[in-house]
Amino acid sequence: MLANKVTKDTLDNILALQIIVAWAGEGVCDPKRLDWWRTDLIDENGGGDLFGRLFPKTHQWASLQAVRQAAIQQDRRKRLDMAKPDAVRTLFFWGFTVDEQLTERLAFHKQSGVKPVDVLPLSLDIYQPFSAADFEEAISIPQQKVDFKVVPSGREIFGEMLKALDECARKLAFALLPIVESYPMPFYRLEER
Repeated sequence: MLANKVTKDTLDNILALQIIVAWAGEGVCDPKRLDWWRTDLIDENGGGDLFGRLFPKTHQWASLQAVRQAAIQQDRRKRLDMAKPDAVRTLFFWGFTVDEQLTERLAFHKQSGVKPVDVLPLSLDIYQPFSAADFEEAISIPQQKVDFKVVPSGREIFGEMLKALDECARKLAFALLPIVESYPMPFYRLEER
């Protein structure tokens, strides 16, 4: 079973991956990115401008929070098509305890006044134009491979879920490759006890 208390560094690593994937998944922006969800919440010429006017001090965090929520909703829709949607773990669904800690950590950062790029280990500059090659490099794990099978609900990763949640998150993000037209939702199936 997953540990009750997750370290701040682990939470930040997971949040960084979630934000990179959520940003890359936007499709209403110009130019559009992966188009996995119909949002444009970060770019200065899109939703980022609205958030800047609504929330002048926290607009960067507010837009990241919103695009992360859009990704969570898409992930939830795909999971709800499964027989046991709570018996899997995805990049955007870790179970109540961990998800709650991620939400609290994001709120902490939002209230801190520090810019996202200064506090999260983002391996990609989300304020620059999108490059599929840069995105793939950012979520890749050098000299490793993630084995999965494509099932109707997504990409089921073979093997047991890793105990180190940040490493697990990296594998879940890496399993998004190769990039496809719709969100492929990589997941670990929890072992029944």
